[in-house]
This record gives sequence, C-alpha cells and structure tokens, in this order.
Amino acid sequence: MKEILLSSGVGFAVGALCTFLRVPIPAPNVLPGVLTIVFMYIGYLAIKWVMQ
Repeated sequence: MKEILLSSGVGFAVGALCTFLRVPIPAPNVLPGVLTIVFMYIGYLAIKWVMQ
C-alpha cells in the first residue's frame, strides 16, 4: 500500500509540475500507455509462472 501511495503522489507531482511549466507530460496517449503497462505486467507474471 505504501508503494501505491508513493507512486500516486509522485505521478501527481510530476503532472502538476509539467502543467505549471507548460511542457507536455512525459507519458504516451492514455489508452496505449495503459495497455503498455497492463501487458508489461501480464508478461512479467507469465514469465514468473513459467519459471516456477
């Protein structure tokens, strides 16, 4: 839970800072970015399962 709160806070701070400085956020478009993270985690779980 601590990691989730910390990463959420850092993400919020980076987004706010980028908006304040009027620079684009360092993230891909919403759907491709979310899908990349989801499938990266699925790949991690699949390899971890195969290695067991």
